[in-house]
Amino acid sequence: MTDPIPVHREGNWAVGTSRGADFAVSRRCRHQLADLSKGRVDADGCLVCPWHASRYDVRTGAMVDGPQGFFGYRGPTPGYSALVLAYARHLRLRIGRAVRRGGRITVE
Repeated sequence: MTDPIPVHREGNWAVGTSRGADFAVSRRCRHQLADLSKGRVDADGCLVCPWHASRYDVRTGAMVDGPQGFFGYRGPTPGYSALVLAYARHLRLRIGRAVRRGGRITVE
């Protein structure tokens, strides 16, 4: 098992590295608007929301797994997660052009 890869903020973007490639996506989770720049990249290369663990494909901006909780609760929410996942199919994260300069990822 690999350690999660941190993500950071660059203006309105969450930026990081996934599968060896730099990425930039809009910062707000489609579930409850958590700041994705405080998330992490998991072993599958997905950006994981820090609040309820929704997972995003950083290449497409698509949510691939819905939230694992809501408000302050963390745990199974099968029907609710499916509803959020269906909504998120229509409202993907925006994709920015990530450029590495001097060891830092910026967005153009």
